[in-house]
Amino acid sequence: MQYAVKNSRLPTPAQFRRWARAALERDARITVRLVGSREARALNRRFRGKDHPTNVLSFTLQSAPRLEGDLALCAPVIAREARSQRKTGTAHYAHLTVHGVLHLQGYDHETERQARSMERRETRIVTGLGFPDPYKEQG
Repeated sequence: MQYAVKNSRLPTPAQFRRWARAALERDARITVRLVGSREARALNRRFRGKDHPTNVLSFTLQSAPRLEGDLALCAPVIAREARSQRKTGTAHYAHLTVHGVLHLQGYDHETERQARSMERRETRIVTGLGFPDPYKEQG
């Protein structure tokens, strides 16, 4: 767990471990790094060719024999999204951690079929952790 931003309301390493483990299907070593907008933008530009910060980026470093990878979660983007979607920050971090860990394991949402499958899996995991369905409007 790496905190490259300062904010007293960020989830704890134990919370991130719990959320990541809930999404894992096998043994893994994952580094989760909370970043600011500048770092998220640089990573997104370098690895995806998109010149803006994004909420989560997943980097699979090794898939066998043990999964190894990195997640970069952009704290300012996540906070803004949580407010606009009327979610708690904790619920949104849990969802994006699960989302990122699924990407590390090969799940994707490039096609409609892939998106439906991944969203169903995310919803099952996130609600199993005690959070609301991340794809339903919060009111």
